[in-house]
Amino acid sequence: MKAKSERNNKIAIIKPACGLCGKSGKLTKTNCCGQWICDDEDQYVLFSYARNSCHRNHDRYTLCAMHYHEGHAGDWKECKECKKQIDKTEMYVWYGTNEYNFEKLPNPPYFKSTKCSNCNKIINLGEEGYSISGGEYFCENCSD
Repeated sequence: MKAKSERNNKIAIIKPACGLCGKSGKLTKTNCCGQWICDDEDQYVLFSYARNSCHRNHDRYTLCAMHYHEGHAGDWKECKECKKQIDKTEMYVWYGTNEYNFEKLPNPPYFKSTKCSNCNKIINLGEEGYSISGGEYFCENCSD
């Protein structure tokens, strides 16, 4: 009975964890929203376009971080300046709803999917490779 009593008297220590991937190793807090996140930006290899860094992904690919870096006032989810700065609604929605966000954009606006001007394939601008020429979008296959 004594062992049980001792166990119940121990104080649970809760370690913070990354709000994106759940790891509890080397962490830092984001400047934009104060959330715990992996302190892993040093793992990114320049020009690799890898998305293996929680910190870098949140800092580069979210409206939350953009809003902070641009010095906009108020809540990023209601910021008209952020919306104006991103010329394609599709990209605005992607930056506000992708997996690098701690909080998602509520009620994202409707947008027409971008299609390749050559083969008519839908291009996910936030995730896939593409090129633009003369205002037309081309999927990775048709960009060659």
